[in-house]
Amino acid sequence: MKMIGVDVGGTFTDFVYSDMDRGSLAIHKVSTTPSDPSRGVMQGIVELCERNGVDPSEISYVLHGTTTATNAVLEGKGATCGMITNDGFRDIIHIGRHQRPEHYSIRQDIPWQARPLVRRRFRKTVPGRIVPPTGEELVPLDEEAVRRAARELHAEGVNSVAICFLFSFLNPAHENRAKELVQEEMPEAFVTTSSFISPQFREFERFTTAGLAAFIGPKVDRYIAHLDSALRDLGMTAELRIMASNGGVATPKMVVEKPALTLQSGLAAGVLGGAWIGAQDGRDRLITLDIGGTSADIGIIVDGRVTETDARSTSIAGFPLLMPMLDIHTIGAGGGSIAWQDRGGAFRVGPQSAGAEPGPAAYGRGGTLPTVTDANVVLGRLAPQDFLGGEMGLDVAAARQVIDALAKRLAMSSEEAAEGILTILNANMANAIRSRTVQKGIDPRGFALVAMGGAGPLHGAEVARMLSIPEILVPPSPGITSAMGLLTTDLKYDLARTQFQLSTRVDLERINADLASMETTLIRQFAEDHIPEEAIGFSRMADMRYQGQGYELNVPVPAGVLDAAALDVLWAHFHSAHEREYGHAFPGNPIEIVNLRSIARAELPKLGALAAAEGGSRAAAFERTVETVFRVGSGLESFKTSVYRRAALPVGEDIPGPAIVTQKDSTTVVPPDASFRQLPSGSLLITLGDLK
Repeated sequence: MKMIGVDVGGTFTDFVYSDMDRGSLAIHKVSTTPSDPSRGVMQGIVELCERNGVDPSEISYVLHGTTTATNAVLEGKGATCGMITNDGFRDIIHIGRHQRPEHYSIRQDIPWQARPLVRRRFRKTVPGRIVPPTGEELVPLDEEAVRRAARELHAEGVNSVAICFLFSFLNPAHENRAKELVQEEMPEAFVTTSSFISPQFREFERFTTAGLAAFIGPKVDRYIAHLDSALRDLGMTAELRIMASNGGVATPKMVVEKPALTLQSGLAAGVLGGAWIGAQDGRDRLITLDIGGTSADIGIIVDGRVTETDARSTSIAGFPLLMPMLDIHTIGAGGGSIAWQDRGGAFRVGPQSAGAEPGPAAYGRGGTLPTVTDANVVLGRLAPQDFLGGEMGLDVAAARQVIDALAKRLAMSSEEAAEGILTILNANMANAIRSRTVQKGIDPRGFALVAMGGAGPLHGAEVARMLSIPEILVPPSPGITSAMGLLTTDLKYDLARTQFQLSTRVDLERINADLASMETTLIRQFAEDHIPEEAIGFSRMADMRYQGQGYELNVPVPAGVLDAAALDVLWAHFHSAHEREYGHAFPGNPIEIVNLRSIARAELPKLGALAAAEGGSRAAAFERTVETVFRVGSGLESFKTSVYRRAALPVGEDIPGPAIVTQKDSTTVVPPDASFRQLPSGSLLITLGDLK
């Protein structure tokens, strides 16, 4: 079986081809085409097939991580969308909750108010009310009011509609009927409901999630349709699967229906790829640092399991998102990040990026602003003959020119300015990792850092040193690890049902009925994807809290029909989870089951273990010596640094730093007072010196 993984980044689009039967692997990179990412995707697939002598019709699966939805939200370039909601609740998605993003700032940016997904004039209200606790109808839905609202939205140029009613997670009848009416009045529009996207309590988060789906829905639909059509025109019969934020892949149909599934699509693939790399070398406590051209993405793997966000911590561009997502933290830090001075004269790096076009000055495409890539060139860590395996040149003079201009403004030497850029960028990433580890009671010193992405190996060792992490793993193909992660996952769907049941009075019949109903729905969904029931594996989770708390913990639910004994196991799981998370538990307190979740997986073919590295010799790998600049203590020093070709490195031999290791998709920097060796898996292990 032949498979291709495609990951679209801000600067480059990465490809990995795997022939599962032969155990062969090939990689490729092309520049991302921001105006239409599918052009770069198709260009890369064609080139990859040609280089490996593969007919496109032989490919069985194309697995794709896309940034289309994420970028639409980050850039505010989604659809003109409307909302239909209950009378009197027009402003739920504006008011939000009493928590402010920054409690003490009087000038803070509140995304849902500053950049509303649905403008107020496009939020229409209609009579009708579903009420708790069982979802009975208190006020019938005014169908004529719904039609009138739809006609008004259509006349105002709206092409996407979110239907969001109170308590629809208990009874979706009003939302479903309103959707039918809107589709009759606006047959060309994208229409979704909050109960379909996320049938859970918390109306602000649920309404905003539906609003996000409406905001990105038309763009995702067009992109997927265009890509699928282009694949067919190439003669491919491969199954297209799209990476979802929950760590699984979904069919194009599911993604079009629930576009919010893709809001961290490519990022999830990167964390999965990092977890897979660590597993090859027996490491299951990992911090993944995926640095591309525009952003740095951070994931945490504890005991082989990728951590997931809780319902109150999941967001995209500041907007709350009530959907299952891997816990991935993203900051604006990458090879294209621009160095600049703020109004107070402070030296900053990012989050603005030069992107793929024009890119850093060193790319020779007209970039005129100093970037991280330019700094690495000036410091001797990137050389023209090494970049992208020599397929893309670097303009050293242009890089030095923009760094010189910055240095002059800062009254520094060019080397001080360039090294300052790297130090600031690395500190930003180290602080971001602290926020996901130290601030959550996790000691990063007990982890290995997986440095991946095109720029991860350039910065990984210095970021690790700031965190006292002793080991850095650099994957065999770090620049395409996200694409490789796509080939390690399964088809995966999630469903949730809100419960609000106390441990002191549990309705077991209702719990078992809801679990069975969710599994039946998931079986039906997989049947539409031509997956038989016997190929599906199920797991269940519950969002639980002590009575009176406002935050839930995700706890595994025992398999099978639940009885009193199974509930005792569930309560024990929750007490243990609370102890781990907060350092204490209250065994005598009532526990509340807030949501039940059912997760279904169907296995896809996966990458096996990497072929053992053949290994060469240090002499064969050595290419030349270059002058590079590193910070030592409070000053800068120039070092004669050995440059090695990664493909010829020996296996198991410790090589001292400073060193630079080159390959097509990335460059690895080993600082002074560090050493590295190639492991049998093909990964590089960098070991830092004294971290006391």
